[in-house]
Amino acid sequence: MQRIRRLWRFLVLLTVGGLLLLPVGHWGWGLSAAEVNIDTQIEIYPARVEELDLQSDQVGVGRLEDACCELDRILYFAEPLMQGEDVAELQRGLWQLSLYQGPFSGKFDRLTMQAVRAFQKQQGLHIDGVVGDATWQALADDFPVPVVEGAEPIPPGKREVVIDVSRRQLIVLIDDKEYQKFPVAVGLSKTPSPVGEFRIVHKSLNWGGGFGTRWLGLNVPWGIYGIHGTNKPWSIGTQASGGCIRMFNRHVEQLYRIIPEGTLVRMVGRASDPVSRPLQPGNSGQDVITLQLALREKGYDPGLADGRYGEQTAQAVKRLQASYGLLPDGLGWPDIYLLLGVR
Repeated sequence: MQRIRRLWRFLVLLTVGGLLLLPVGHWGWGLSAAEVNIDTQIEIYPARVEELDLQSDQVGVGRLEDACCELDRILYFAEPLMQGEDVAELQRGLWQLSLYQGPFSGKFDRLTMQAVRAFQKQQGLHIDGVVGDATWQALADDFPVPVVEGAEPIPPGKREVVIDVSRRQLIVLIDDKEYQKFPVAVGLSKTPSPVGEFRIVHKSLNWGGGFGTRWLGLNVPWGIYGIHGTNKPWSIGTQASGGCIRMFNRHVEQLYRIIPEGTLVRMVGRASDPVSRPLQPGNSGQDVITLQLALREKGYDPGLADGRYGEQTAQAVKRLQASYGLLPDGLGWPDIYLLLGVR
């Protein structure tokens, strides 16, 4: 994995290095923004079915193209202007350091470049106005990390994690008692963090960059989501990510020691999506979780609300249908949604 990431970064640096050879203007680089065509068909973590005693459809093999959090781009002043949420996050970080006074426009304009150059000068970095790994990391290192209290040694008992996306909090439970609580960043409104019940199916060290020092991958069936560190600590406590859960690096390192693979993660704090399509075994999505939660509330156990319309969910639907005198085919139809109040 580290070898893949190093290769990816080398290719990006090589591409940008070639761009930097182009003529520069009075205000900066005057580059033409170019996208790097990288083959993203790369497995980023292996399925761990036997180790976790999970069914094969509950542990997926992730690919970079499905990742819900992006790798850091190298940002620079270009024509047309580079823009995106990562630029807005850069502007927020520079603003907190009193180096940037403009709007959080998400556009890497001249004012943003000047703030980057001022920061690089302040930190003794190469003053080029280009935001690469060294500049991102220097920005991160300038922010204090709050101390999280927790008893040592860690008590024995069953671990569980609850993430409240509305309060931006991650709570560690041991034998159903609160052990530690951490502040987190969650997904933007346009890329919300999923709600439901998932398992940690992979742990990894030092992905670096926007993924920070630790990664705990969740088995969300419609994309790659995880709990990870960050090089943008000013985003903690806000809606900022592509759906993943961000933590201060020091905090995620504590969590990594406490939580084993297979741990249940309950994500709560917002309404799940309404159900508007026919559902059947094999489907997955946030709307499946809506159905599963409603079935459970009515007393029909669908198993974990994990977004997978599997056999246990189908059996719960059949029991509901039979109790109302409907054909027990185990399929999600509008009459079922009306009975459950999920439309």
